[in-house]
Amino acid sequence: MTPVIRQEVLGLYRKIFRIAKKWQSASGQIEETMKEKEYIKNEARTLFRKNKNVTDPKLIKQCIEECEARVEIGLHYNIPYPRPIHLPPMGLAHKQGRTLRHQEKLRKISKPIYLKSHDEVS
Repeated sequence: MTPVIRQEVLGLYRKIFRIAKKWQSASGQIEETMKEKEYIKNEARTLFRKNKNVTDPKLIKQCIEECEARVEIGLHYNIPYPRPIHLPPMGLAHKQGRTLRHQEKLRKISKPIYLKSHDEVS
């Protein structure tokens, strides 16, 4: 990892913890705020530790973009958790069969890039 990329990654890490420090939940309740602050910190620690051995510059850049997207979306919507995937209304699928497989395929295709790491961790 080049020193420039290292500084960028460490800057993002610090930025996330600064955001967590002054985070206020949308509900304004203290318990909810504390829970969301802890979630932000734990999510950052987990994902940064998981990716600490990544050496491919393209993959590092992709992780940085994902981090920036999640931060911006979280700040914009005031929700620290990943936003749900929005799909066209299809009704409920059966437990098995073609309809369920089709819905699973649509969900996989419609996932935003910033949720890539969330699925691997959760």
